[in-house]
Amino acid sequence: MKVGFIGLGIMGKPMAENLIAAGHQVVVSSQNQTTAAELAAAGATVAETPKQIAEQADLVITMLPNSPDVKAVALGADGIIEGAHTGLIFVDMTSIAPPVARDISDALADKGIAMLDAPVSGGEPKAIDGNLSVMVGGDKPVFDKVKDVLSAMAASVVYVGEIGAGNIAKLANQVIVALNIAAVSEALVLAGKAGVSPDAVFAAIRGGLAGSTVLEAKAPMMLDHNFKPGFRIKLHMKDLVNALDTSHGVGASLPLTASVLEMLTALEAAGHGGDDHSGLVQYYETLAKTSVETDRARRESP
Repeated sequence: MKVGFIGLGIMGKPMAENLIAAGHQVVVSSQNQTTAAELAAAGATVAETPKQIAEQADLVITMLPNSPDVKAVALGADGIIEGAHTGLIFVDMTSIAPPVARDISDALADKGIAMLDAPVSGGEPKAIDGNLSVMVGGDKPVFDKVKDVLSAMAASVVYVGEIGAGNIAKLANQVIVALNIAAVSEALVLAGKAGVSPDAVFAAIRGGLAGSTVLEAKAPMMLDHNFKPGFRIKLHMKDLVNALDTSHGVGASLPLTASVLEMLTALEAAGHGGDDHSGLVQYYETLAKTSVETDRARRESP
């Protein structure tokens, strides 16, 4: 299948590389010229606009920052909609607001383009190794046509319902991840402030009921104060805003989500919006006047 890929950032580039490695013909956007050149060297072709990509592809995938970006690429000038042709499928793998996914799908349907919303979870490491989790909304027969392509980038590809359902599932995922990161942050700061090695606590609890993928991925980053972004705080804020907007619309109260959003907002205001979301630990460190990294170094010193 010939696949167009738009959005070659932290997540998008390795996802496109995995499609190439799986043997798909891949057409990428020229917007990020350096990355486009690297993918061209790996076997991709390069097009100037989303319209040009859509004209030559069977499937167009987007992996972009937010709802307005997806809407512009899909429906704007020189957008995917202007490259419409029989059989074209659009899969948006961005995390966006569910109503926006539905609006874009309706507009594309008028031009004969089928759309799936298929946001991902796993961050940069799983994008690189091709083990993302993908949650997909849209027409089931369309999903069946592209599932194998999506599987080239993922360990789990699950159909969850009609258009917009993929992003509802992703919002649920992001709520769980955010609250888990907050819990890990609280626990490590508590340990360090109470005079117990945060490393030792991590080692002690990881095999028990508190163990989780979030704990395994984020606790080491917190302990090293390595906040190189796999998923930025400002992007997680966007997802939590969408979660709260959705919750208000359906009458589901999310008080813990609202609290974590306020913590992330404080960190962004302090200049940490570009940090990995594991950087949430810095909020707790400020309150406790401590650092899990400093505590670690002090306890490891002779």
